[in-house]
Amino acid sequence: MKWPLTDDFETRFDRLILLVGRLNYMWTNTESLLIHLIAGLSETKKDVAVIIFLTLNTTRARLDLVERLAKMEGRPPEIRDPILVHTQRLAKLSGIRNKYNHCIYSFDPDSGNPKTILMRISDRKTDIKLGREDTVDASAMKEIEDIVDQLSELNRDIWRLISQLGFPV
Repeated sequence: MKWPLTDDFETRFDRLILLVGRLNYMWTNTESLLIHLIAGLSETKKDVAVIIFLTLNTTRARLDLVERLAKMEGRPPEIRDPILVHTQRLAKLSGIRNKYNHCIYSFDPDSGNPKTILMRISDRKTDIKLGREDTVDASAMKEIEDIVDQLSELNRDIWRLISQLGFPV
């Protein structure tokens, strides 16, 4: 069967690529704010926090570090609690980001809709399952847009908190 290279197909594909690009941009920009939280919580310079941030090579490790620093004994709740609220928000949004970054894309030859194929092995009791496929339809596109909006809001909220706490910028 021939690929459905129609204007509609190209428009959907272009929209998906732009949305995933915006998602990546907003994610990276927002995750990098953890540098300022690390610097403030560990009472160090931003340069040192950058080295720590880059040494930890996963979002989960970076979030764990910030949360553990926030939970250290003697940390006042007015510092700890808003930081934990924001790190939990970021962790919650990571699932969608991971879905669209750790997959390969294919296209449904009938509908022309893009599809994601998860690059993960799911171990079952007696077998394995490879590459769960999901169609990227209008609902999925809306979900990506919503996540980008939530990341944008979280980004502004974290910047406000960094400023309120007087952490290094």
